[in-house]
Amino acid sequence: MADTLKLEAPWEQVKEKLKEVNIELSDEDLDYTPGQEAALLERLAKKMNRSTEEIKGWIESVSANKGKAS
Repeated sequence: MADTLKLEAPWEQVKEKLKEVNIELSDEDLDYTPGQEAALLERLAKKMNRSTEEIKGWIESVSANKGKAS
């Protein structure tokens, strides 16, 4: 499935990094259940005014780069 996230760190770690990069994101915004990637991506895309593809790439880059993504 195209929406599957390829995370290189546990979600809890990635979530904390995403909140460091974008302080407007809340735990509620980042609520994620494996298999529910589409809901997470759509919620963040709407909040951040980006496409779901951009959000997916951003999350994956934050996961891979240990928080160095912008």
